Amino acid sequence: MIGSLWGLLLVGLVLASSVMAALWYVQVRIHDASHVDVAWAALIACAALLYALLADGDVAHRVLAAVLASLWGFRLAGYLYVDRIRGKDEDGRYRELRAKWGADANSRFFWFFQFQALFVVFFSLPFALVCLDPDPAISGLAWAGVGVWAVGNGGTIVADRQLARWRANPDNQGRTARTGLWRWSRHPNYFFEWVNWCGVAVVATSAPWGWIAWIVPAGLLFLLFRVTGIPATERHALRSRSDYAEYQRTTSAFVPLPPRAA
Repeated sequence: MIGSLWGLLLVGLVLASSVMAALWYVQVRIHDASHVDVAWAALIACAALLYALLADGDVAHRVLAAVLASLWGFRLAGYLYVDRIRGKDEDGRYRELRAKWGADANSRFFWFFQFQALFVVFFSLPFALVCLDPDPAISGLAWAGVGVWAVGNGGTIVADRQLARWRANPDNQGRTARTGLWRWSRHPNYFFEWVNWCGVAVVATSAPWGWIAWIVPAGLLFLLFRVTGIPATERHALRSRSDYAEYQRTTSAFVPLPPRAA
């Protein structure tokens, strides 16, 4: 059993780094890096399961962490596989990187995959904290966090399904989805994903040093607004859809709100 946060995270890093190295070799062979997104989500769930087996916290907390991480991670991994990999060419983001890096693409993708392994460890941090909680009773605060987590997961699933239905209609090709949650937010999937991680942080807060878990939703918010989330998605949407600029003017970027007048 492991009673150290650093010990658990080191185990998670070895797991994630090893799997990402193997998947990097796969992308060298098939010239497609899209599976890194599926692996990222699944590995967070796998890391949490490993923490639950190895940590010396109370068994109820370890089971809770394993359940929350598994329901989130394996669901997301399955969705990403169907949405971005099965029967599809390499994701456009990775095609652009491959073209930009040229002859250095394979070596650079190796470090890109390893960077994703570090993100696995970062996002698995709250689950490690929960698994180390020695309290034999799950607190009311933790159950409130489970409720927030459930809202986040439910909202993400609804947003994903609404977008999938929109894309499945050939008449909507080249047009921006404006139904359901997508009428109220340009990125409802991102918003509810963030709510999910807030819920996990609330669950972890009742554990010793649990406040550290809040760096995860804070970091995710930074990534969504400044790095790989909203900016990249909207640049691509503006290039590919003529109605997107008007959609930007009338629809909230993140938090679901009533649409503004055109």
